[in-house]
Amino acid sequence: MTHLASLVRKLSGLRLRSQTVAAPALSEKTTVGNADAAPAIANTALAKNASQAQTAADKAHAPSPFRKKRDTSTLKEAKGLRRSAKVTKIHRVADTGTTTQNEPQHHIVVNGHNAQRTAHIGGACKNLHNLSIPCPDPTREERIRDAHQNRALKLVRQEDWDKLIAMITTADRDRSLTDGGMSVAELMAFGARADVVLAVEHALVDRTPEHDAPMLRGIEALEYVLAEYPDNYVIGCIVAQAHIDIAWAWRGVGWDVEIAPRNREAFDAHFARARDIVVSFKNMPENSALLASTACALLRGDNYSTESVADRYQALIDLNPKNISSLRALGTHMLPRWYGSYAALELEARRTAARTTSEWGAGGYAWVMFDAITVDDKACAQLDLPFFIEGLRDIVRHRPEPHTINLLAAYCANTMGQAYSGNDAADHTRAQIAACADWIVREHLTELHPMIWAHAAQGFANNLRVSSPSRFAAAGQDDALRIIAGLFKREIAEGKRIVFTDQGPVATAA
Repeated sequence: MTHLASLVRKLSGLRLRSQTVAAPALSEKTTVGNADAAPAIANTALAKNASQAQTAADKAHAPSPFRKKRDTSTLKEAKGLRRSAKVTKIHRVADTGTTTQNEPQHHIVVNGHNAQRTAHIGGACKNLHNLSIPCPDPTREERIRDAHQNRALKLVRQEDWDKLIAMITTADRDRSLTDGGMSVAELMAFGARADVVLAVEHALVDRTPEHDAPMLRGIEALEYVLAEYPDNYVIGCIVAQAHIDIAWAWRGVGWDVEIAPRNREAFDAHFARARDIVVSFKNMPENSALLASTACALLRGDNYSTESVADRYQALIDLNPKNISSLRALGTHMLPRWYGSYAALELEARRTAARTTSEWGAGGYAWVMFDAITVDDKACAQLDLPFFIEGLRDIVRHRPEPHTINLLAAYCANTMGQAYSGNDAADHTRAQIAACADWIVREHLTELHPMIWAHAAQGFANNLRVSSPSRFAAAGQDDALRIIAGLFKREIAEGKRIVFTDQGPVATAA
């Protein structure tokens, strides 16, 4: 456990309480041989073969001597702080479009007699007339993501690491995705570390943690789990990602010059430990998207070349090209403010489009540019606009489910449509992209996902802190209804009623 001792020494000034977890006796540990397991919140690669995964699954059903003998007071103490917290992360895209019978299905009806959920519509929608659109709460995609995260969280709380490893390994090997394109392995990996990470985030919420806040107890417990499974890349990814998340919790979202020395020290120490864990697996297994994604998450602080960063992302994309998270992250990291240049951004977007033609058509170009052009005016001004719009149409053709349609509609109408910067070339490009919201909504929208629209208004910022999810979603709903009503203002002015069906919006006589 020398690596843990080193981390504790680095963070000695941050350690607010000296109590530690007693290390389990090495003679009592149980190791899962070569069984590697899967879903975590990064995008890496594949695991072992099917027989190994089945072996791990079989072991998961047997009583674990590891669970009985290891002192788990630290992990239980850390998770207790956040036991009531809902493990939900808002990441990226998609949904199948089908609604199950047990999925709550609300209709927003403005100026109708049987309006539901109209209390949150607000002043922005006062003048809407005869607009009715289904608004599932939660959406199918949200329920699927929560189910994967909570399944992993439950297994961790039960100390059933063997079963968790088997499930994540299988999802990683199969490249399992939700309907909206989120990696199941990543979702489960997040659920597995949620108690530990959320406890630290809770302690750091006001940047001045309490004297007895458990800043290290949870991560220490995870480190002891890694000591029990030293050759298992799934546990390695979970622990490394926990260190990365905790590092960012210490750092916050400010500029480097604004970060206190103590916080920067914690950030560097946790990142260094995460890097050591990932390096120890030497990119094995080579076909693990989970491991590759965890490696990409470590792109911070070192002097990486543009080519090395691009190659790392392209290797990840090749492992799971349907996972759009890695395509979008590639574009962001190709900006000059990170590791690239405008020429490199254009080159990698076109290379990605060529390599993912069978999955996305021209959509690979659009996904790589998706976030980059929202935050950089010059990148937006230099965009190949016809190619980008062709990419939007190909994305809809390949993934026409409600989550992705809401994502694209909100992106065009809200993220791009409301982002005018004074750069004439960039604003012209954004206006052309915003105009795409019309055909996306008219031809493909079947239901409304307010949370996506709310995040679109904030530029899909991953570090966004939401104090009230209900008010945040209500704001997104207001924006969506206002924008959609604007798209149908001619029909509404004629007194027609706009009803969204499974086949899209229909204008009928009021």
